Amino acid sequence: MFDRDDIKVRLNPYKYSLVQSEEADFIHVFGNIMEGRTADQKAELSHAIVATLNTLFPEVPIISMNIRDFEMASYCNKLMI
Repeated sequence: MFDRDDIKVRLNPYKYSLVQSEEADFIHVFGNIMEGRTADQKAELSHAIVATLNTLFPEVPIISMNIRDFEMASYCNKLMI
């Protein structure tokens, strides 16, 4: 579904956060992918990432993810200029 060389990861740790009105550790993944995948493919990707993170960080009480499509028509990167 995805070529490993095309995956980019950026971390944005927060010094302060509230989860359900209290301080707690959490991981939330914002997945931005090029348009064209089906809802089932996106659901499979979300499930696989959350399951893997749950295995890697079993002590974290909240692990979640959402996927957003971005349009090829409005996408640009350095190589396209």
